[in-house]
Amino acid sequence: MPRIAVGIEYHGGAYAGWQVQPGLRTLQGVLEAAVGRVAAQPIKLTCAGRTDAGVHAVGQVAHFDTEARRTPRGWMLGTNTYLPPDVSVRWAREVPAHFHARHSAQSRTYWYLVANGLGRSALAAGRAAMIHPPLDAQRMGAAARLLLGEHDFSAFRAAECQARSPVRRLEELAVVRHGDWLAIRATANAFLHHMVRNIAGLLIAVGQGKAPPEWAAAVLESRDRTRGAATAAPEGLYLWSVRYAPEFDLPSAPRSSWAMIPGSYVVV
Repeated sequence: MPRIAVGIEYHGGAYAGWQVQPGLRTLQGVLEAAVGRVAAQPIKLTCAGRTDAGVHAVGQVAHFDTEARRTPRGWMLGTNTYLPPDVSVRWAREVPAHFHARHSAQSRTYWYLVANGLGRSALAAGRAAMIHPPLDAQRMGAAARLLLGEHDFSAFRAAECQARSPVRRLEELAVVRHGDWLAIRATANAFLHHMVRNIAGLLIAVGQGKAPPEWAAAVLESRDRTRGAATAAPEGLYLWSVRYAPEFDLPSAPRSSWAMIPGSYVVV
């Protein structure tokens, strides 16, 4: 039975997260319904990372098995015909049977976007966290560097996190500013539940001058979630890309620094 991988983009504001939940509108729900209409049979999607309510994606990846035969173009355009405007399939590929959107992923990259200007941005509403007092990106960057590497990230996991191990390898954690826009970019082999938003909350607190950069190391070493900052708002978080082995020949991760907010351009 053929296995199809798809790249998905969405604005998560109108959804109760990725995973199907009874009585709630979810991304998995609307996508499975749309793909199922193209396949003319029920479809079950497995994604690379289950995003929470209000969280967005530029490069979500999912796979499904089907007996239906369609071209990649047919899967993409046909599915988009049945999707709402805030969800789209950007590409489709047939992949080997051993490909798995979640387990085959080598790393995931998230961006956390902040509109950091004195005035309120109408266009950023629902697309970025809005913080008016100036954030010190250099202080935030210094704190971020203390979290790099393989660690026990218990201090940055949600209480309801179901991961068997809190150990993760944080390959990149960068803070970039362009004008009134600030982006936190994080890449790891995998992330714990709320890990990126909890890290973003800590870096924002450091950027506001509420704590020194060294606080990041102290929180990490404590392995105690109560020692950290408040969880950052979901609307600033984007699943930006997922990296797989070249053998799967999937479209490359987005290289553009387009921040999905008209008028903003974050240089990376």
